[in-house]
Amino acid sequence: MKVIVSPAAITGSVTANPSKSAMQRAVAAALLAKGKTTIHNPGLSNDCLAALEVAENLGAMVKRVNENIEITSRGVEPFYDEINCGESGLGIRMFTPIVALADRAITINGHGSLVTRPMHFFEEVLPQLDVKIKSREGKLPLEIQGPLQAKDITIDGSLSSQFLTGLLMAFGSVAGKAKITVKDLKSKPYIALTLQIMEHFGVKVRNENFEYFYFDKKQEYKAVEYTVEGDWSGAAFLLVAAAVAGKAEVHHLNTLSAQSDKAIMEALEKAGAEMLPGVFTVIVGKRELKAFEMDATDCPDLFPPLVALAANCQGITKIKGVSRLAHKESDRGITLQQEFGKMGIRIDLEGDVMLVHGGTGIKGAAVHSHNDHRIAMACAVAALTADGPVTISNAEAINKSYPEFYDHLAKLGGIVEKEEVTA
Repeated sequence: MKVIVSPAAITGSVTANPSKSAMQRAVAAALLAKGKTTIHNPGLSNDCLAALEVAENLGAMVKRVNENIEITSRGVEPFYDEINCGESGLGIRMFTPIVALADRAITINGHGSLVTRPMHFFEEVLPQLDVKIKSREGKLPLEIQGPLQAKDITIDGSLSSQFLTGLLMAFGSVAGKAKITVKDLKSKPYIALTLQIMEHFGVKVRNENFEYFYFDKKQEYKAVEYTVEGDWSGAAFLLVAAAVAGKAEVHHLNTLSAQSDKAIMEALEKAGAEMLPGVFTVIVGKRELKAFEMDATDCPDLFPPLVALAANCQGITKIKGVSRLAHKESDRGITLQQEFGKMGIRIDLEGDVMLVHGGTGIKGAAVHSHNDHRIAMACAVAALTADGPVTISNAEAINKSYPEFYDHLAKLGGIVEKEEVTA
């Protein structure tokens, strides 16, 4: 699908889509619990649907009841010898240790960019937990033979916190006394979210400075009711749209959330946007914007909206954390440089730092999402202040995390035209 976004002023209000980070973790916890869990305000993006399918394949019964999702489970009791995590990085990293709880051989697969992402972590760690594992030269598919035994273990947290999320959730199901020690953990707020959701489902982990995680006694996940909060990752694009092209209210955003991408508020403040944060509603408006400095090491998914913001700021914006971008849906640092370059915005990559030369004017252009949902959304936001329309190819990439994005942008006044591309 092609989407053409034309320059426009933003105004109005919209409700944030559900957090896929919280939704996927809640699905995993519901699978590990015995009984019926009800998830309110469920996310239904591709990644969330993939998580629900994995839960079903691992033995849960998933049912849509009105606007809610009911997951009835007896724990991990796989129906099949193979599961597929779609294109979800969190899905593959979180569910692999959970799959390893089963006392049988299971193959774990995915598609799209997932098949190129490194899986060496599991080859190094899972054998220490009595799990047999085989990969295709460090990539998918993974062949797993459990059952996993929770033991004291030390891991490297520098590649992604999602590996740790999987271990924590699996340990929560089987650990008596055990300790996970983590070196150089990135994206700590996402681990805070994992621990928060585990505790909501009845499993408490003692955490010292995000370096030591203690399981003090045998615990069980409990079936509960859980409401998925609004997604800061997706809402970041709408908040930036408001900051550069008008004014908008975004509802159902918890400013006390553990989601790391609420750091977009810090960036908007530094850039000089008009801001009025409430407890569950955030109002952002346009002012004269200036270049800013931001460390996005713990929130790498913010790079695309930060670049869309920086392109509208006078001066050179400096964003740290480029090393976190290589293993996303695309190599995001290079992709942002290429696609924003087509719109006349110069981006320099200097080691771990990205320099965005803003205030030079955004040009209408034809760009490509590289099948990366966040690139598509960033280009759409940039189009609002361009000198002409921006045509985004492979624009349906947004379905991975935020299927309603173009509709929400249009609701706020964006001029969005969709064109189906025939083969």
